[in-house]
Amino acid sequence: MNKEVVLRILFFILLVLLQVLVFSNMRIGAYVPYIYVLFIILFPIKSNRAIFLLSSFLLGLSLDFFFSSGGVHAAACTIIAYIRPQALKFSFGRSYEFQTIKLSKVSIAAKLAYFSILVVIHHLVLFLLETFNLSFILFSLKNTLFSSIYTVLLCLVLVTLFSKRKE
Repeated sequence: MNKEVVLRILFFILLVLLQVLVFSNMRIGAYVPYIYVLFIILFPIKSNRAIFLLSSFLLGLSLDFFFSSGGVHAAACTIIAYIRPQALKFSFGRSYEFQTIKLSKVSIAAKLAYFSILVVIHHLVLFLLETFNLSFILFSLKNTLFSSIYTVLLCLVLVTLFSKRKE
């Protein structure tokens, strides 16, 4: 295994542990940040798509195991991994087409658009599958909105902090 694969596996494990042990207990009201989506957001663009989709599914499955949530995290992670190329193209345009995106170098607006698209879709799928009842649609939409805001802001702060330290 090369260094990049080992680092990706460690990042995977770190995000799962942080989500389970720390961020699931960081509630603002009833809303929890789901920072584990950073694994999908930050996954290298040039990587093998099948490995990326499988890794995303396993990420969600790991969280389903810890939260006994019956596959909702796995479904949400797999869906955003599948649509990520469209989110990248929408947010970064030509930079994505030439695969020259460096998150530390893009505008905050592009980064915010990219993070928001994936997080909102993830949360929408997660909360709709969690309730699985149309009579709870407003509850699911409210959870999606507020948890998405919380997650996007926290993810942006984390990425900014760690990209500054890295440079």
